[in-house]
Amino acid sequence: MTDPTTNPTGITSGTAGNALGVHALVWVSGWDRRQCRHAVAATARSGFDLLEVPLLDPAQVDADMTAGVLAEHGVTPTCSLGLAFDTDISSEDGDTVTRGVNLLLDAVQVAGDIGSRYVGGPIYSAMDKYRRPATAAGRANAVAALRTVAAAAHERDVTLGLEPVNRYESNLVNTAEQALDLIADVGADNVVVHLDSYHMHIEQADMAGPVRRCAAEGRLGYVHVGESHRGHLGTGSLDLPGLFRALAEVGYAGPIVFESFSSAVVSPAFASALAVWRDLWTDSDDLVRAAHAYMTAHLHAARTVRRDHT
Repeated sequence: MTDPTTNPTGITSGTAGNALGVHALVWVSGWDRRQCRHAVAATARSGFDLLEVPLLDPAQVDADMTAGVLAEHGVTPTCSLGLAFDTDISSEDGDTVTRGVNLLLDAVQVAGDIGSRYVGGPIYSAMDKYRRPATAAGRANAVAALRTVAAAAHERDVTLGLEPVNRYESNLVNTAEQALDLIADVGADNVVVHLDSYHMHIEQADMAGPVRRCAAEGRLGYVHVGESHRGHLGTGSLDLPGLFRALAEVGYAGPIVFESFSSAVVSPAFASALAVWRDLWTDSDDLVRAAHAYMTAHLHAARTVRRDHT
């Protein structure tokens, strides 16, 4: 049985103890048949268990084709997306909220069709820079919308993950504490916190505190590992060893997914949305091999320290 504290998503562990994954935008900028095959095959070749498939436009994903390619290579999918201002469920405009709910429902449908048990990201507001604080009415709209989407996700055995992002990408959920508060108001068992080291470095006091708080409430469900500059792990200013030690300390057994973006791969529109203005890397294979080695080594080291102190 899945321990709801350490792995509420129920995604099975991989060879490293946790299921290790990589974001598809490390490999490709879109999701046609060629890009799908390349991303899935490269993920399997690199030793990762999971591939995070972006569902920015669920209608553009051929679910049957994707499911077949994933099965062929033995790769487990997870899914993620962000909202835009015209699909912002934290808007005070009812039509905008409706469009956002429909987009999220479509994403849940496609996720289920390709075999994913997880849809996460900043799915509570637009992933963009706001010019004013969130409003009480807008937050209430987000809560109601997420209740609707969570109910639909439950029917498909899909977990939703709320990813706190930095202040330049949302005005609603920037910290783990805000994510936990929103989840409490939504009141659905299949909604978890999706932590991201890149955003935590900007908004949180340290890496360990959010991990401990979310795990204590049984809501730590998904973890993104990315560097301060979104490049090679271990070459930036993040305390990634501290993150891995905290994950080992709480017994986290859920997915850990490497995320990195470079203008050498991602589309111009996505690069602009995330302010990716330069090529932090150009060789995806080299980047991902190094990430897998880094994650595996630091997970092992963190678990060794934990065993030595118990």
